[in-house]
Amino acid sequence: MRGLAVSMMALMALAGCADKAPQAYQGYAEGEFVRIAAPYAGSLTSLAVQRGAEVKAGAPLFALEQDNEKAGRDEAGQRLKQAEAQLENLKKGKRPVEIDAVLAQREQASAALKLSQAELARDRKLATAGFVSPQKLDASRAALERDQARVKELEAQLATAKLAARSDDIHAAEAAVEAARATLAKADWSLAQKSVKAPVSGLVQDTLYVQGEWIPAGSPVVSLLPPQNLKVRFFVPETRIAALKPGQTVQVSCDGCGAPLAATVSYIAPQAEYTPPVIYSQENRNKLVFLVEARPAADAAAKLHPGQPVDVSLN
Repeated sequence: MRGLAVSMMALMALAGCADKAPQAYQGYAEGEFVRIAAPYAGSLTSLAVQRGAEVKAGAPLFALEQDNEKAGRDEAGQRLKQAEAQLENLKKGKRPVEIDAVLAQREQASAALKLSQAELARDRKLATAGFVSPQKLDASRAALERDQARVKELEAQLATAKLAARSDDIHAAEAAVEAARATLAKADWSLAQKSVKAPVSGLVQDTLYVQGEWIPAGSPVVSLLPPQNLKVRFFVPETRIAALKPGQTVQVSCDGCGAPLAATVSYIAPQAEYTPPVIYSQENRNKLVFLVEARPAADAAAKLHPGQPVDVSLN
């Protein structure tokens, strides 16, 4: 009985120590990669980055052949210039030489009008004296009216020549200019899509094509890993899940990381699952190997890598 009591006390002491011991769970690092592609197909003419390099947002990544897009952009630019020139032409009057021609015709009509006025005045005197028939007087009146109408016609033509085109024609030309500008903007956008830049800063995890290869539309060429897209996944027993909540801080340890890293819980699964068939442990961790490529870089490399086993301790 005394020995049984000692054993029970020892088990209780061990259980108490186990409850006070810090909880550590095994897991691994995982990255959410940003795969960069172009919306158009084409041959890869340049690849500005290499695997393992750090890039900043806005840095050039790759470019596809652009001959077709450049030609389309040049055509759109010329069509815009043509539409703008037509609009400016409609806003102006006729050319000076055309106005001079109308002026000359008006001068001729004015001279003919003066002659008609003089002939009518003479025929009226002769008709009073009985030397001119009434038919001749009527012909002189008709000639005067004809020349007066001709002068008015040319004065109207001269006024019209100094005016711009009708408002409807100008509105149509303005619409043509706006359509040409939209076509040019579309051509600029299509051309820009052939030269792709980094949308975010991060590590070039992989390049999926080499220069000279044909790239289908929408096929990723470069895979980026932004630092903020790296997360730790670990599994907590059902008995401890109540101790965790989003926003809680945990400590992450890994081989070669030095001091533990702080991490914030961002997601807790709403449903339980069975223990995965493969999980990292102290026994099999030594059998894992990682491909390492060393390149000089200005910025410090991230301490965690996708697939790296870690230990997570709850605070």
